[in-house]
Amino acid sequence: MKGQQQRCGFVALLGAPNAGKSTLLNTIVGAKVSIVTPKVQTTRMRILGVSIVGDAQLVFIDTPGIFTPKRRLDRAMVAAAWGGASDSDVILLLIDAKTGIDRDTRRIINGLKESNRPAVCVLNKIDTVKRSSLLALTDNLVSENIFTDFFMISALNGDGVEDLRCELAGRLLEGPWHFPEDQLSDMNDRLFAAEITREKLYLNLYQELPYALTVETETWEPFDNGAVKVEQVIFVERDRQKGIVLGKGGELIKRVRKLAQEELKDILERDVHLFLFVKVRANWGDDPERYRDWGLDFSR
Repeated sequence: MKGQQQRCGFVALLGAPNAGKSTLLNTIVGAKVSIVTPKVQTTRMRILGVSIVGDAQLVFIDTPGIFTPKRRLDRAMVAAAWGGASDSDVILLLIDAKTGIDRDTRRIINGLKESNRPAVCVLNKIDTVKRSSLLALTDNLVSENIFTDFFMISALNGDGVEDLRCELAGRLLEGPWHFPEDQLSDMNDRLFAAEITREKLYLNLYQELPYALTVETETWEPFDNGAVKVEQVIFVERDRQKGIVLGKGGELIKRVRKLAQEELKDILERDVHLFLFVKVRANWGDDPERYRDWGLDFSR
């Protein structure tokens, strides 16, 4: 696979929050490169996942869900999603088959029409709806006149995903690969480790608190035996939130640390010694440096 024989292209995953974009990315790549939780707006940045089909390299852009923004971070996340679409060769609009064309999905469809960008429609979670409902939804989407193709999948169990992957690979133009054959994502270990801890916090906290916190990897110290010491800080906005994250007797933070450490050990295939600290920083959502780390536009 040299020179002109190689093909490569970028595929943007657009969709409303919780449409299943990150789950689809992980399934296509065959490894966890994007965190997944049942909570909306889990993905905060553009994440690249790489998949190879024969001589074709598909570079998927997992974007934050598009919704009505309220905060600076929300605006930056939505802007990143649309930016991922503009940088791509192919746009996939992922739609929850059970939810259908909700307000957020309608906003995306209208945005694609305004920018005159055709897209591939991917109906996800088809195992959760009746066939009649699926066909009715498809008819409604066909009438939008912006979709070149329709695919029906379950990102969670993999149904239909391989057909989608192969179809996309067949559309790519000749060109050199952008990443080495063994690279699955562009995210560095420090940022990925912070994302894994944030995922465990999201899964163990309730209501709005997850959106009031962020995680940063402060130190990454490798040892000669292959192990690594990782120190992370969880920033919250108020003192009361710090107590909630710690939990009674420190039980919650201990559970989060254990879960994150175990998963990092499995993914990185090395011993991980994880240490977590909780600090209050009321304005962490208005720190330009943090936006640069995430690849987000602070000016939004």
